[in-house]
Amino acid sequence: MPSRRSILSTIYDHHATAIIGLFFALLTFVFHYLGNPYMATLFAAVSIALLSLTVAEAAEVLAERLDEPYGSFVLTFSAVIVEIILLFLILLEAGHNPDAMETVKGGIISAVIVDMNVLLGLAVFIGGLAFKAQEHNEDTSSTYTTILLVASSALLVPSILHYTTGNSDDLANASLLIAAVLFIFYIVIFIFQTKTHSHFFKATARSRIFRFKNRLNENEEDEEADEDLFEKMNTPFNFVAIFMLIAMIGYIAEIFANEGMQLVSAYNFPVGLAGLVIAIISVSPEIITAIKAAKNDQIQRVVNIAMGASTVSIMLTVPILLAMSYATEHPLTLDFNTLQIGALILTIILAWKTTDDGETNYFEGTSHLIFFTCYAIVLAFM
Repeated sequence: MPSRRSILSTIYDHHATAIIGLFFALLTFVFHYLGNPYMATLFAAVSIALLSLTVAEAAEVLAERLDEPYGSFVLTFSAVIVEIILLFLILLEAGHNPDAMETVKGGIISAVIVDMNVLLGLAVFIGGLAFKAQEHNEDTSSTYTTILLVASSALLVPSILHYTTGNSDDLANASLLIAAVLFIFYIVIFIFQTKTHSHFFKATARSRIFRFKNRLNENEEDEEADEDLFEKMNTPFNFVAIFMLIAMIGYIAEIFANEGMQLVSAYNFPVGLAGLVIAIISVSPEIITAIKAAKNDQIQRVVNIAMGASTVSIMLTVPILLAMSYATEHPLTLDFNTLQIGALILTIILAWKTTDDGETNYFEGTSHLIFFTCYAIVLAFM
């Protein structure tokens, strides 16, 4: 019979991320009530990232039980919910902090930039180092890049109106119409993904054979590991665990938004860079999941996660945030600046070029990481 110490050690080994995340959450509340915004913001950011990673671990178990594209849906939706919570709580700060609204807009665009460059770039780079090349279904990337180009073009409409007419009523109305169009477009895409053309988002027979050959070349052996708590729980309980974790993240995010925006204003921190930081925090669980998938030669899942999350970030985050913003006194408008729209479109073009042939390597991952670095440098000096 295992000792109490060995049981505790096993629990910690399997759930260290959640335990450390809860510890940092406790520190967040302590420093918040002590009136120390620096430490409260820092610990809140770390706690949100770690608890979000725990959400991703639970979602990954569900994803393994579900067929594609449903498995990737679980992973992307769990991350996007955290993103929406973070951005909405920052939006609530707009009443007494004018930087909050611009931070939210920067966060929306940066989420896609991070998904398509950091997540995809790191995963493709690491997978390319582990294997000479990795293959995925080229219909996946072709479909997603088409969707994202249309979506990013739609976001141009309110921005064009902002710089041409300058009429705030026109801008607000155009933002609402574009949000509605994006939401309707997503419904069509969802049907396309899950009903009529689900094969576009699954690994092809060729890529499965390619992956099998990679495994033979690497002399990989499947290792048996002890099941963790999420693997032992049935599917409904895993969903309950995810919702409970997301609720906890929401409480911590409120402190992060309040204290963080105070620091942004006090130290004149670039709002675009603040939005990028928020995007990295919310996307970090997906990044870890994608890297694990790339190491296991599951590049199809990487492409589904990166491009699927980007699609959801635009087509669901934007309409939901805009609808929620009308419950506040500061409704969101979609007048993004030239850098944001330009970087978004260039990112999609780059992703199209690196994935259109259905094969990836470490050089293509490097290209995305270099592009992201340049974007971050520009934001830091704006």
